[in-house]
Amino acid sequence: MSNRHSSQFAQPRIDARALLGLYDPPDSTDWAPIRAAQLNAGSQLALFMLGANVIGAALVAILVDRFVPHWAVASWGAMVAAIAATVTLRRLGSRERTAQTATLKDVRDTMLEGLALGVVWSVPPIAIGLRADASTALGLWIVLSLLMTASAVAMAALPLATLSFLFVLGASVSTMLYVVGGPVLSAASALFATLLMIACFGRGKSLVVIRAGEIALAERDETVSLLLREFQDQNGDWLWETDANRRVIRASPRFALSFDLDPASINGLPFLQVLAGPTWEGGNFTTGLRELADKMKRREGFRDLLLAVHIKGEERWFEIAATPRFDDDGTYTGFRGVGSDVTEQRASADKINRMARFDTLTGLPNRLLVNEALAYAMAEAEKWGSRCAFMMIDLDRFKAVNDTLGHPIGDRLLGRVSERLGQLVTENEVIGRLGGDEFAVVVRDASDSLRCERLAQAIIDTLSRPYELDQHTLYIGASVGVAFGPRDGRTAEMLIRSADLALYRSKDSGGGAFHVYEPQLHVDAEERRVLEMALRKAVQNNEMHLNYQPVVDAATGRLKGFEALLRWNHPEHGNVSPVKFVPLAEDARLIVPIGEWVLRTACEEAARWPSQTRVAVNVSPEQLHNPSFVTVVAQALANSGLPAERLELEVTESVFMREGTCAIQVLERILDLGVRLSLDDFGTGYSSLGYLSRTRFSSIKIDRSFVQGASKGEKEAIAIIRAVVALAQSLGMATTAEGVETEAEHHMVQDLGCTKVQGYYFGRPLPVEEARAIAERDCGEGSAAAAA
Repeated sequence: MSNRHSSQFAQPRIDARALLGLYDPPDSTDWAPIRAAQLNAGSQLALFMLGANVIGAALVAILVDRFVPHWAVASWGAMVAAIAATVTLRRLGSRERTAQTATLKDVRDTMLEGLALGVVWSVPPIAIGLRADASTALGLWIVLSLLMTASAVAMAALPLATLSFLFVLGASVSTMLYVVGGPVLSAASALFATLLMIACFGRGKSLVVIRAGEIALAERDETVSLLLREFQDQNGDWLWETDANRRVIRASPRFALSFDLDPASINGLPFLQVLAGPTWEGGNFTTGLRELADKMKRREGFRDLLLAVHIKGEERWFEIAATPRFDDDGTYTGFRGVGSDVTEQRASADKINRMARFDTLTGLPNRLLVNEALAYAMAEAEKWGSRCAFMMIDLDRFKAVNDTLGHPIGDRLLGRVSERLGQLVTENEVIGRLGGDEFAVVVRDASDSLRCERLAQAIIDTLSRPYELDQHTLYIGASVGVAFGPRDGRTAEMLIRSADLALYRSKDSGGGAFHVYEPQLHVDAEERRVLEMALRKAVQNNEMHLNYQPVVDAATGRLKGFEALLRWNHPEHGNVSPVKFVPLAEDARLIVPIGEWVLRTACEEAARWPSQTRVAVNVSPEQLHNPSFVTVVAQALANSGLPAERLELEVTESVFMREGTCAIQVLERILDLGVRLSLDDFGTGYSSLGYLSRTRFSSIKIDRSFVQGASKGEKEAIAIIRAVVALAQSLGMATTAEGVETEAEHHMVQDLGCTKVQGYYFGRPLPVEEARAIAERDCGEGSAAAAA
């Protein structure tokens, strides 16, 4: 028997207080029938105990007849008889009432019976034994010890009553012997009484354990009976038996019914023919049937063998188990077993398996099935010395669609994407959805790397075509990362990691492209990981500082203010470019705490400058999407003492791309503080006149790429600058040209109408001391032209 089965019959743990009847335990055990068993066991020997009490009283009367008045002995004997008779009648009278169940009170009441008997039997040793001679005391001890032993054996089923009786009477006898015979006899009597109490409790516990086991077995038998009845009603399982020639014998009606055969004609048919059905003549047997034939041929037992059976043109699934039979002489006589129709269970299992391996939204294989397909492709590639490939696909601009038009449109768009992808793949590829807007393709045979690259480009071109949904024309794109196995990864996990790095490179380059993994990508990823770890400690380690680049009046060259620019000097990596660590801070969600530090530090420094000098601070979209950023700005101004009108926050167009956020409200509340707003890098991203009219910007900054293009005579750049200047003038805004590096560029942007200029021609980003000196000098001299 297995350990699992053995544990079912292990001795249950019996709570001592529950055994005595002191309380109802909080576990699931039903104590009502157990207490009934205790009371019934006690009632079975009630007459025996009545006789023991009467005989014991008679013996005591004989012992004390010489020196105790007869009326006293008679009175005491009558009391013993009356109490013993009352106890007996109570126990016999409650037998029918407590035959099946008994309450906690029924058991507790027996303690009163035990105390009453103990008190009445304590009269001889206390009232008579203390004044009697040694022989009389010894006789009393013998009689009372026999009575105590009889009670401990006969009434052990009621431990509360019996222990009460033994305790009271044992204490009385020990007291008598202490007075008459000394402490040794008294201790011996006490020990004897204690042993009787222990034995009584142990025997009572054993009786309860036995009864609890009987109740559990009865419940188990009832459960089995219910299950068998349910089994009979459901018509699900059937018994089968064969002879030594594997022919059906003693076929049950349910067995014949399961195969739609006549019970009278099925006997004698080969068992395998019955299972094979219409495939018997053609010999086109299933794998399960061949395995069954092999097991029966070798006379081996089996279980949980699945067979596909065709009955009336319908495929059914049977699960069978059997053991070989042998007679007393060891001669093989056939098989006997059981079969079950598990068609519905298998259909449910197939459905669950599909749900576990296919995406419910698109119907494509999900991450689990894609991983399994990739592992299989890698195993085949290693086996045959070939190559497989894994592509990771990320949709470009899908989040904007989800945020602006809602998730229902986004879900339908994903369905359209999956349809287009399905049209591109062949039997050599498995396409799946990893989650969100991420898809993947497993290429089983990627020996032709150029074909894989053409497939990656075809995916990008196909997914970039417009989509028509609910009168919306949607434009998204795709970025793809490709990795070849086993070259770019010996395991599925490593290959996925390599494809992910290639995808990151595609996204980082602007999207709409594919990249094939190369080892340098792993080096770059490790560098990003190391930089991110260092970046998390950069502020608290005082590794970051601010430089300040002058912003001057385009016409006069007079200093208008400074733009605060973040710099990072790491003790090991040296000066880390903002181009590297700013995007990393945004990805790692560190830009908010770093941005708050920049804002506080810039305000504290600007408060030391002359009153007309402003400071401009760049703010990330993540900061503006947080409503508490208004409080951060207010606290930075209050703690530094900087007037609000001297602070200018620069925001980029990307802050307006995410719909449904509080960025516009945050900007309005910041404007209400008196802080100025500047739109940075206008024209390089999501340009729209809508947010310009809704938000009170004080100035627009023209990106250096347009300034550089205009300086080279590019008509488009010149036209854009003129358009921005005209737009700013019509809205009452100033314009700042960034990246002015030569005198010619200065004159050009001045002629185009820009009001402020910033660039190396007027000053590089300066350390805090140099910027402070220029601000103070410009205040006195009225010009910052010489600062260059």
